[in-house]
Amino acid sequence: MNPSRIPSRVKLVEVGPRDGLQNEKQPVPAAVKIELVHRLQAAGLTEIEVTSFVSPKWVPQMADAAIVMAGVQRQSGVRYSVLTPNLQGFEAAVKTQPDEIVVFGAASEAFSQKNINCSIAESIARFQPVVQAALAQGLAVRGAISCAVGCPYEGDIAPERVAMVARLMHGIGVQHVGVADTIGVGTPLKVQRALEAALTVYGINQISGHFHDTYGMALANTLASLQMGVWQFDTSVAGLGGCPYAKGATGNVATEDVVYLLHGMGIETGINLDKLVDAGAFISDFLQRKPNSRAATALLNKRAQP
Repeated sequence: MNPSRIPSRVKLVEVGPRDGLQNEKQPVPAAVKIELVHRLQAAGLTEIEVTSFVSPKWVPQMADAAIVMAGVQRQSGVRYSVLTPNLQGFEAAVKTQPDEIVVFGAASEAFSQKNINCSIAESIARFQPVVQAALAQGLAVRGAISCAVGCPYEGDIAPERVAMVARLMHGIGVQHVGVADTIGVGTPLKVQRALEAALTVYGINQISGHFHDTYGMALANTLASLQMGVWQFDTSVAGLGGCPYAKGATGNVATEDVVYLLHGMGIETGINLDKLVDAGAFISDFLQRKPNSRAATALLNKRAQP
């Protein structure tokens, strides 16, 4: 472990409202989503992925994207991002004045075909007009490289595939990439290799980690990334989310758990853990289940003690 490379401050991108809720079977009303965003920004989150502008036929949970964006009372210093998979989605999104748009591509050909019915190269080419339109409007553009470590259809993914997708994304103007262990099969060395591959194209300030906790490795993978100097991560309040194309894949790493880890290491986040736990409890209560966060569970149990 090289303490000199561990960042003194970390930025978390909260993806719970979008990535976390998109696969929930029960409808989550716009008012609940808006309240969740308000609670997250009150807790100190400054990067929030609010929703996605996708076909309601494919993702019915996100059909209220424009309503949610219109209902959020924005705070200065907070960046609100939305996922826009195509130009039609972008045109709808831009009317709601997001600060950033997100596009995604897989490092696995099989996953790309099953997920969006086209090859990796075709998927990135499709995003080019979206990225160009966003940049022309002065919006930030972030890309996600899904299945960067493993794929439910192909197994382990070679780091060279991650580098290839990073090059393609960089070529169309994507400013920042998230290296995503979409199905949560990554272990520290595999994750470091995937990040190193992305770092052959992007600088350390344009890279983030996005880890799922299927095998309980997300915090270990976060620590391994910190040791490389990575200082930006996607997390999801209460561990919300999963992947509909990856059977059994559990949610993103819980924001509460990552904040507890970071604060315990003396790393600044600007986040109030108690308020964050409240936000996670709020959405978990609505969904009628316990938060999928060990730190939140421990802190809520501690509060309940006489």
